Amino acid sequence: MTRRADTADRYELRLDGHLDGRWSSWFSGLTLTHEDDGTTALRGTVVDQAELHGHLARVRDLGATLLSVTALDDPDAVRTDHPDPTDHP
Repeated sequence: MTRRADTADRYELRLDGHLDGRWSSWFSGLTLTHEDDGTTALRGTVVDQAELHGHLARVRDLGATLLSVTALDDPDAVRTDHPDPTDHP
């Protein structure tokens, strides 16, 4: 896969539990959101793999449980691990 050097990707890191909001500045560039399902979503633009791995190292250093890492195609996309049971095809 070829990527332009001047582009950045959006990611969502999903953590188990609600991470205290005071940690949001430690994850610069990512928005910390407490989800209704009891998880924390960290979303934002990551310029390269080194920055992504830096965020992952911070999650590790906090001792937080990483549930998922998702590349977001659409800037407004939100990953839902629990589809709406009332939504039928």
